[in-house]
Amino acid sequence: MSTDAAKPSRREQILTAAAEKFARAGFHGVGIDDIGAAVGISGPALYRHFRSKDAMLAELLTGISDRLLFGGKHRVDAASGPQDALDKLVRWHVEFALHNPALITVHMRDLDSLSDRDRRRVRESQRHYVEVWVEVLRHARPELDRPRARAAVHAVFGLINSTPFSAHLDTSAMSRLLRNMAHGAVTAI
Repeated sequence: MSTDAAKPSRREQILTAAAEKFARAGFHGVGIDDIGAAVGISGPALYRHFRSKDAMLAELLTGISDRLLFGGKHRVDAASGPQDALDKLVRWHVEFALHNPALITVHMRDLDSLSDRDRRRVRESQRHYVEVWVEVLRHARPELDRPRARAAVHAVFGLINSTPFSAHLDTSAMSRLLRNMAHGAVTAI
């Protein structure tokens, strides 16, 4: 059995290294030579994979938004009802945040470094993802109006997305804590 299928492509390796570097030093604090060195190639060799450092950032941030949206929709479609859908969304977002702290950090810090076009694309995917949650929350809690549900969703995202700065427990314990807190937050409204 070959393990080549599980091995990340060079492009994925570069994006992972870029995310880690951007998370530590900020987008403007990292050069292409830094990213290249992290994956064992020269900085200019990165241009075979990306047209610029800006293109790397755009792919990272549009990718995170698209992955969350796709994953969220998939989980809702697989749910047996509103409460199950809400639980699946919470679990999805918590696990995503815990396994992608660099991406969460880069998104929070460097979104404004994107071009207007790429930033609009990220924001559009984010709005759609929020609306997936809003619809599920309103089905689970029919008494909630749309503005209150949307505010709750954004608050839950803030809680979950704080993990790069608050993960003081092992991943399993932090996951349980965040899931419990997120569920508590949406039931407290």
